[in-house]
Amino acid sequence: MKRNLFAGRRRSGGIGLDVFTDDEVQDIHLATLEVLDRTGVWVEIDEALDVFSDGGCVVDRETRIVRIPPHIVEDAIRSAPASITLCGRDPANDIVLEDGRVGFSNFGEGVMVVDPYSGELRASTKRDLTDIARLVDALPEVDVFEIAVGAGDVPPATASIHNHEAAIAGQTKPISGGPLDGRAVRISLAMLEAVQGSADAVRERPMMIMGTCPVSPLKLVGDCCEIVIEAARAGVPSCVLSMAMAGGSSPVTLAGTLVTHNAEVLAGIVLAQLTERGSKVLYGSSTTAMDLRLAAASVGSPECALISAGVAQLARQYRLPSYIAGA
Repeated sequence: MKRNLFAGRRRSGGIGLDVFTDDEVQDIHLATLEVLDRTGVWVEIDEALDVFSDGGCVVDRETRIVRIPPHIVEDAIRSAPASITLCGRDPANDIVLEDGRVGFSNFGEGVMVVDPYSGELRASTKRDLTDIARLVDALPEVDVFEIAVGAGDVPPATASIHNHEAAIAGQTKPISGGPLDGRAVRISLAMLEAVQGSADAVRERPMMIMGTCPVSPLKLVGDCCEIVIEAARAGVPSCVLSMAMAGGSSPVTLAGTLVTHNAEVLAGIVLAQLTERGSKVLYGSSTTAMDLRLAAASVGSPECALISAGVAQLARQYRLPSYIAGA
């Protein structure tokens, strides 16, 4: 097992970045509880509405709005594991996610590549993903493989399944996957079972994170709900990752955007915990500011760095493993 380094610990030397004071983090948390309780989140599929209703949330079937009382949010945070071990096909590449520890992954999911032989800029293929997976597997600085490029040469409806097949074949490290929906989760789990021997083995040594994104502002769409529910039932980690854009789909202020972001992620975590108490979840973020000239996400900007640092503070406050975009 790789004992990855600690970050963010208060020590006598070194540097750190806390965007908010402890009291300000608490203010964001309390504002989030108010949003979830009074405004609620829109939930697309009936199965998720049933899970929320059975768990004690206030569900309006006509509007599909779910209001989550503060005590249910707090209980979901407490029941989520504070430490998760992500497993590789090679146990030497296992990595521990817990308070203070930091690891790195490559970024994804690209749709274009520069051909290494011709220099041509072209759409990415499944073969490209397999080659990149093997490259990343050989890089000791990268702890988790994220789907780097999409398989653009397969049918879109099954592309995420092809992506996962290429990653599983090319990796001995943990994989951060991006299933399209619940069906893709089940098929990907079947591939992992073929590699690891059984469903119990997959549950015991989860080799893949099932990543999914709410839609800002405050929507848990159907595929997001399916992925969270299927991952919780199978005992594999899910990463609920908001991609809010400050000034676009969330308030332009840092604190306001983090309230929206936090509400979306915590709503997904509540869904996971109400599905299977104690299920493994990661607090995810690719939230950034919107470039007002292009109406596009400004990834790699100073604003993205500040938001990511604020998100890391929130995840530490909740003692939840986090998966946060960097630059």
